[in-house]
Amino acid sequence: MTSAEQSRRVTVRVPATSANLGVGFDVLGLALELDASFTFEPADELVVTGCDGRFNTPDNLVWTSYVTACTELGLTSQPLHIHEDSPIPSSGGLGSSSTCVVAGIVAAQALAGRDIDRPFTLSLATRIEGHPDNVAPAVMGGLVSSYVDGGQTVTTRWPVAPNLRFVCLAPPYRVLTADARMALPSMVPMSSVSWQVGRCLAMVSALASGRTAEIAACCHDRIHEPYRAPLIPDYDHLQDTCLAAGAITFLISGSGAAMLAICDGDASAQRVSEAAAHAMPDLWIRTMRASERGASARIEVLP
Repeated sequence: MTSAEQSRRVTVRVPATSANLGVGFDVLGLALELDASFTFEPADELVVTGCDGRFNTPDNLVWTSYVTACTELGLTSQPLHIHEDSPIPSSGGLGSSSTCVVAGIVAAQALAGRDIDRPFTLSLATRIEGHPDNVAPAVMGGLVSSYVDGGQTVTTRWPVAPNLRFVCLAPPYRVLTADARMALPSMVPMSSVSWQVGRCLAMVSALASGRTAEIAACCHDRIHEPYRAPLIPDYDHLQDTCLAAGAITFLISGSGAAMLAICDGDASAQRVSEAAAHAMPDLWIRTMRASERGASARIEVLP
């Protein structure tokens, strides 16, 4: 790194995300208006603050993603003070790990004085994460469909209708991604494939247009939710509660344990949020719009 590069302080913001959206298993993802913030400053040795002390190690995901990105870009990594400020719950399902991966990759570019190369960021983040459904909306913002072709992550992006609200619910326990993967069947019937594809396309159209009746009609997954819901002890109770309070539909967010109630407007979202809080007082609840902004970086030149 040159002395000019070493004098930069970079703040990276990355939105929380919700993957799958019911019928879009491993394909669809949505950025939410809840940002994790990461600050990077040159230091004499690696220091990570703002998170659980057990993550203040060279295995920290933000740091390892930064180092990997530097290697891919032909840059020399430097010791950093990384400060994490993330309001995203660690129960799983709202993209907390994806924000770390994306932040590290973006920081490598910004510290070198480069603009964010979103195709590069997305493809490298997918390689690190293993799948693109969370990292794609974290990088791009909005509603994103993604797949991998020849090592490159290919995306299609849509804005989300402004009437929709997303009530995110996170219980005080985790569902490990590995356990959620193991719960899935190794094969699915051909009839389930056609059921899923048709409804996935309809879901994209309905979220972009805000047509609530279509969201309610098409959002009935057969590939992953029936097998993962038993891993979330409160899923059935919260689903019944939120639907009774007026939610359009109720989903597992990612692989859980977080859940998502989609609502039409602020008043409906407020009723659903209050009903869920009454049903489970120790539930983390946040009502959000979709975020049209993906990852961003702000660069300051230090004295």
